[in-house]
Amino acid sequence: MASNVSSNDKSSMVSTKIVIAGGFGAGKTTLVGSVSEIPPVTTEAMMTEASEAHDDTSSTPTKITTTVAMDFGRITLDEKLIMYMFGTPGQARFWFMWDDIVRGAVGAVVVVDVRRLADSFAAVDYFENNPQVPYIVALNRFDGELGHTVDEIREALEIRPGIPIIDFDARDRRSAGSALTTLLEYALSHPTKEPALAG
Repeated sequence: MASNVSSNDKSSMVSTKIVIAGGFGAGKTTLVGSVSEIPPVTTEAMMTEASEAHDDTSSTPTKITTTVAMDFGRITLDEKLIMYMFGTPGQARFWFMWDDIVRGAVGAVVVVDVRRLADSFAAVDYFENNPQVPYIVALNRFDGELGHTVDEIREALEIRPGIPIIDFDARDRRSAGSALTTLLEYALSHPTKEPALAG
């Protein structure tokens, strides 16, 4: 999926913006990094005692950094389409940035850590309450097992019928790329009538 675009072709290319959202430590930064054809721009900062007091790190004991603004990456899907990926911060104290990050996006991937479903409520709720932004839910397989059926997860997170729920591995380039393709296909089949969160 690397870019092999000549300067003559660039004028005919279309670019699009998607959002990678989810709870703390769900795999958003990993997803962006695994598929981006450029070194991803991240705003990772060392976790502090203040963040550890608010974020459950029991399932991610080796996590020592967290996104404090956003992640950014780029992927060329074919000779005519470039996708820009914007990853949201997962911690609650940074949610005020979400509207600005989501504005203008054609859709979003909500990454869910199935070991900590409760951490995904806020992200799912955000897009359920902003139906002008098509979204899919991507269940990140950390240990190779989902532990729940898709129907159980849909019910637990109160995801409305028709929203695609897929499982993937954010660490794997092919698997992460497939999640992005699923989002684009869904967004194209569910066009919005107005720009996402138009200001």
